[in-house]
Amino acid sequence: MLSLSFTPLLPWPVLAVLAAVALAMAVLAVLARGRMALLRALVLALVLAALTNPALVREDREPVKDIAAVVIDRSASQALGDRPQVTDQVRAELQRRFGALTTIEPRFIDVPDAGEGDDGTKLFTALGQALADVPPERLAGVVMVTDGVVHDIPNSLAQLGIKAPLHVLVTGHADERDRQIKLVEAPRFGIVGKDVKIRAEVMERGGTGHAVVVTRRDGEEIDRRDVPTGRPFDLSTRIEHGGQNVVEIEVEPLPNELTTVNNRAVLPIEGIREKLRVLLVSGEPHQGERTWRNLLKSDANVDLVHFTILRPPEKQDGTPISELSLIAFPTRELFVQKIKDFDLIIFDRYANQSVLPQAYFDNIVRYVREGGALLIAAGPEYAGAASLARTRLAGILPGDPDGRVVERPYKATPTQTGRRHPVTRSLPGSDATPPAWGDWLRIVQARLRPGIEPILSGADSLPLLALSREDKGRVALLLSDHAWLWARGYQDGGPYLDLLRRLAHWLMKEPALEEEALRAQTTGRGREVRVERQTMADTAEPVTVTGPTGKVTTLTLKPSEPGLFTATFEAASLGLHTLRSGNLVAFVSVGPANPRELADVFSDTERLRPVSEASGGSVRRLSDASGALQVPRLQVLRGGRLSGGDWIGFRPSDSATIRGVEVYPLALGLAALAALAAAVLAMWLVEGRRGHGRA
Repeated sequence: MLSLSFTPLLPWPVLAVLAAVALAMAVLAVLARGRMALLRALVLALVLAALTNPALVREDREPVKDIAAVVIDRSASQALGDRPQVTDQVRAELQRRFGALTTIEPRFIDVPDAGEGDDGTKLFTALGQALADVPPERLAGVVMVTDGVVHDIPNSLAQLGIKAPLHVLVTGHADERDRQIKLVEAPRFGIVGKDVKIRAEVMERGGTGHAVVVTRRDGEEIDRRDVPTGRPFDLSTRIEHGGQNVVEIEVEPLPNELTTVNNRAVLPIEGIREKLRVLLVSGEPHQGERTWRNLLKSDANVDLVHFTILRPPEKQDGTPISELSLIAFPTRELFVQKIKDFDLIIFDRYANQSVLPQAYFDNIVRYVREGGALLIAAGPEYAGAASLARTRLAGILPGDPDGRVVERPYKATPTQTGRRHPVTRSLPGSDATPPAWGDWLRIVQARLRPGIEPILSGADSLPLLALSREDKGRVALLLSDHAWLWARGYQDGGPYLDLLRRLAHWLMKEPALEEEALRAQTTGRGREVRVERQTMADTAEPVTVTGPTGKVTTLTLKPSEPGLFTATFEAASLGLHTLRSGNLVAFVSVGPANPRELADVFSDTERLRPVSEASGGSVRRLSDASGALQVPRLQVLRGGRLSGGDWIGFRPSDSATIRGVEVYPLALGLAALAALAAAVLAMWLVEGRRGHGRA
């Protein structure tokens, strides 16, 4: 390929001034001397041309292919319905058809979800990054295969430095139907024992105008109702326990619905106790009662009511009641009128001394079975005739004393069951044999009820600590009054704070201390999720994980501690994941619980239309009214329209790679000098002849 180039010997502005002067001189010469002055103008022009240093350039050019960018949307909304299959088919077909275009090289760009945030689909950001090494003139066109739900649409492609046509191929169908639940008012905290109000709304397209909504709390159905769609409605649920109370609101799906993933909203509500109200009744003054009192008073969240019985009714010493400084034990107020106000009742070395009538023990039994908690910290009195096991509490107590008390040193030792139980698992010092803590010196011998296994054992492997559930409530029986030895540092003490605190919190249904529990949380390392399964069984069954798009995977757990099985997995997509193991359910949110990708799931042809048509491109659905797939033909056009009914076009750039260059100067060498000399000689001869004629 030949071309003319200039490398001026003087700056162009100087040459422009010289050219203007030469032109003026030539005009004056022509006016003064006629056409004979044209030869002088020619000589001046040749001199000026020589100063521009012209040259013929011959380039050895090798044509290069233009680039066509094909952006494939792989976001969460593209995983709904038949969109993944359609996207894969279109990608394969485009790759095949580009193979027939010898002048265009396709560059496929797969765009997944946008990072760990909630930025949605970022197709144009990915396009700009992928074309950073492509000169703008080499880009013949851009094709996007997407559902149209894009969140970084620019006002024009010029903002990205792109001057090529944009063709959008939209997956999905025009008649898509979907129904979703939307939380309008969603409390994050609630007081234990009180109701909270939730406001929700069912939104739908192509629906019936009403729907059945089911509400579950911690996996248990608590409400089912028919509600109108498109209007908010109120739900009320009680906060049953401290910690996380998981409320699920699910709406029945439509026939042939696009996705059922957004038919359920999950609301974790943190249960907060205004105050943990504990009633501690000590049957007599003893070394250990202050241990219980100090432990409970050290917790600012505990409202403690403590009574110590110093003068039982049978004690008659003649002292007038008016001269006693003791207050009367308000038995009726505590065990009749206000018993339901307490979260935990503790009897510490209490003997049945006619202080409480048998009817009051009936109230305590009813209190436990309706959800209350009872702890018996037993001493020698539990083995005697005045034992609480001889009252109407006997039906809910884990064990029955046989009348013997063993008094000799022993180590409180976790049993096989206790090593798995969250109350006694991994107590500091329990990993040694025997445990690395001080001795206790007394234990009450008792027979446990069938089906109840102790979690701590004492002398001669006698049961030391046993737990049981009674209907909705819980009972604990500690068959020794020597926990205070650990608190006083006897033989270096022991983990009394951990043990007694865990015991009290298990009784008050702390979720972290449940024997059977499923928990999941993000680890902070990308999308990694850690799953824990607490169980008293020898093995843990697999956990099924349902992702935000409805994809189900199975997770196998491995033992990490006795009674604790764990596993980790990498979440494939952002959003709320549901984990199930038997009747247990847990939820973990990776990124936002309700990501933008699933807030609007309908495919859309209008969002990208302005920027596409402004570039000369087009927007079309891939599936026609009958559902058949229509992939447009590909054509290369140098001008005119760039799309038609069944085709899309690309504009070539004729780009090439220069392999070699040859330069032939025109104003240097003998040829240029001869031309200039010939012009001067011609001027001299003509003007000389004209001068002789005049003479």
